[in-house]
Amino acid sequence: MQYKRSSRIGDQIRKDVSEIILHGLKDPKLGFITVIDVELTDDLRYAKIFYTVLGDEKAKKESQQGLKRAKGYIQREIGKRIRLKHTPEISFKYDHTIEKAERIEQLLKQVQKTSRIEDEGEI
Repeated sequence: MQYKRSSRIGDQIRKDVSEIILHGLKDPKLGFITVIDVELTDDLRYAKIFYTVLGDEKAKKESQQGLKRAKGYIQREIGKRIRLKHTPEISFKYDHTIEKAERIEQLLKQVQKTSRIEDEGEI
């Protein structure tokens, strides 16, 4: 199966942005950021970069502000690394998927525990 060009370039942007954040940014307020995914439009003009941060709410806010400040630098670096007619305009979006999955797992454990208690009460 052949992938769309935007998908291949999005994967490369994800790798490059991860590298830039890890080695290129010296902002002490940036927490432990993981780039999860990049959605690139078919015309390669806009890229949404989905990320997550390890830490509390304060770390998330500081990392969000740090990425906002570094947006221009990151975009220039992407332009240098990926040769395209136009460098995609990037935007950062926090990915809540991991938090939602943890919440679902907690709820399932509660249901399982409640079910087990009810089963023991019937015996």
